[in-house]
Amino acid sequence: MMAAGRAGVLGARVLLLEKNKSLGIKLLATGHGRCNLTNMSADKKETISCYGKNSKFLMSAFHRFGVEETLDFFKERGVVTKVEDNGRVFPKSDKARDVLQVLVDYLIENNVEIKYNSTVQNVIKKDDKIEKIILENGEELMADKFVISVGGQSYPGTGSTGDAYVWLTELGHTVIKPRPALTSLILTDNFIKAVEGVSLQNVGIVLKNDNKKILSKNGSLIFTADGVSGPAIIDMSREIDLTVPSKFSLSLDLLPQTSEADLDVQFQKEFQRDGNKMIKNSLTPLAPSRLGVLLLWLLNIDPEKPLSIMTKDERKGIVRLLKNFVLEIKDVKGFDKAMITAGGVDTREVDPKTMQSKIISNLYFAGEILDLDGPTGGYNLQICWSTGYVVGEALANS
Repeated sequence: MMAAGRAGVLGARVLLLEKNKSLGIKLLATGHGRCNLTNMSADKKETISCYGKNSKFLMSAFHRFGVEETLDFFKERGVVTKVEDNGRVFPKSDKARDVLQVLVDYLIENNVEIKYNSTVQNVIKKDDKIEKIILENGEELMADKFVISVGGQSYPGTGSTGDAYVWLTELGHTVIKPRPALTSLILTDNFIKAVEGVSLQNVGIVLKNDNKKILSKNGSLIFTADGVSGPAIIDMSREIDLTVPSKFSLSLDLLPQTSEADLDVQFQKEFQRDGNKMIKNSLTPLAPSRLGVLLLWLLNIDPEKPLSIMTKDERKGIVRLLKNFVLEIKDVKGFDKAMITAGGVDTREVDPKTMQSKIISNLYFAGEILDLDGPTGGYNLQICWSTGYVVGEALANS
């Protein structure tokens, strides 16, 4: 929508093909229906590395149409925004539909033709150009230039089913294997079901691959029926690539503000105060009760055992587990649960200044179809606004 609208502003004749019967179905789902449309840090030099190995590819697009330009774009069209924690920007109305309506009006005002219920079946190339596309109903469409901005493979119910990866491979582009990202994790250990629904605040989390630390952060998490979720976990999922053989794990520090030595002293003082207290009750200030019982079960310690007969080894074992609760990762939740897709068109085959293909001369890309992804918090929609704007200008000016 951003690409088509901008090209229309500049006088291009534009046809937008929509697979669904209405525009912006996935946009309406973003931010739990509130549309976290950008992040105040998304285009800053000190934070752009959050986009991973391809972050430099975005610098030109962000320079041309970054966070400030995005906010101005929506403000000029009547969307008042607000900034919440961690720089997340939402419409003041908390309605994603207000953001979508701006884009729909933008298309209409600039004479963009919209063709609904139009599923592309095939893309036909001649020499180094796309000659035409063929729709599912057999209709053939020709144009001077083509933009693929169909999203990735996440939330397939919105229409993003990964169709374009097949076309692009046949056109000669390299597609980095798509995988679900910004999603919950599935754990190997079945015992995790015992703490389903238990949440932890300000826990230290370390992600490891083959026992090598990849990433660490403090944050909240919640145990699910088969794994873990929560903001910190969802962000970490971007780093988990199970397409190659490796062993990923999480190490949880339930009390990151307290050292192991201080925690041990705390236990000994508790023993001196009330040796008749059951071990499980002594853990209550340190961990939710169900989680405390699970930890004791893992250590083969009777939860109802009095502190007075707890051995030194048992005490040390509890302290170590509170500071280093290791969970083996089996998988990430699939595309139907993932917020975004990691992987996509290899950015080395795309001009970062125009988003034009280096292989097919009349082909351009915008958004999630590219091998670009960021953390939660509005970062990924900013990719869409920036790359879409750049493409719109390139279509009209080249």
